[in-house]
Amino acid sequence: MASSPLNQKSNFHARSNSLPSRPHPLIHQIDEHLCRLKSNETASSSSSSTGEKLSGLRDLYELVDSLLQLPLAQKSLAQQCNDKQINESLNGSLSLMDVCGAAKDALLQAKEDTQELQSILRRRRGIDAGFTNEAKEYLASRKKAKKLINKSLRDLKSKCNLENDVDATFSMLKEVEGVTLTVFESLLSYISGTKMQPKSTNWFLVSKLMHSKRITYEGEATETNEFDRVDAVLCTLIGHKTRKSSKTRTEKTQIELQKLESSIQNLEDGVKCVLRLLIKTRVSVLNILSH
Repeated sequence: MASSPLNQKSNFHARSNSLPSRPHPLIHQIDEHLCRLKSNETASSSSSSTGEKLSGLRDLYELVDSLLQLPLAQKSLAQQCNDKQINESLNGSLSLMDVCGAAKDALLQAKEDTQELQSILRRRRGIDAGFTNEAKEYLASRKKAKKLINKSLRDLKSKCNLENDVDATFSMLKEVEGVTLTVFESLLSYISGTKMQPKSTNWFLVSKLMHSKRITYEGEATETNEFDRVDAVLCTLIGHKTRKSSKTRTEKTQIELQKLESSIQNLEDGVKCVLRLLIKTRVSVLNILSH
């Protein structure tokens, strides 16, 4: 297992003469959570795997907050960080909150759009030519949300850097920040899904997608996420907008929309929890630095 980020032999070569030779148990737990989240960086961007990463991130920040309550960690952070490092840390946490908020807004918008499509299907008792306009609006809304969150993520990447020879507590906070970034990248990947072209999608391929696993270029099987499935259904409907929909197609569309709504709700709850913890951690750091 990787060495603790609060030890002299950490990946960031942190130096601190104020820390004891035997790390606090919280440091070991934080290191374990960091390693676990890093090992899941290449995992599929399905709803379940993304939810697990958000859950792991929540547990990590709860441990970090507990560590920041320790007098030794507070002293280390307050005395050994220079103004540049302090500003870097605070700006980084603010950027994380921004991208987390953007992800929350994107999920909320997608949930509202999904609920609206389901409502339209129930009122019209099926899919008609007019429903394709609603489908296009949904896909356009998703595209807009993707652009916004991509911008936030690009801004975040440019700020998530770490210098060598920094304070051990600061080093740990920066490593947590980097892992948080990878989790948000996974969340973005889930929200974005796979770009599909309406003209090249037929119902047979959509049905096959829903009942199978996608094979990656590396030969690994990964479950298709719920956004992919709904996108496939709606792109097919747009490509066949003059064809009367069958009962089976309507039922499949309703099922996929329901599954997507459920997945979005679970992830939205996870993101809200992480956002609250990000705010809490930032407040703790500010309180430490103000004394």
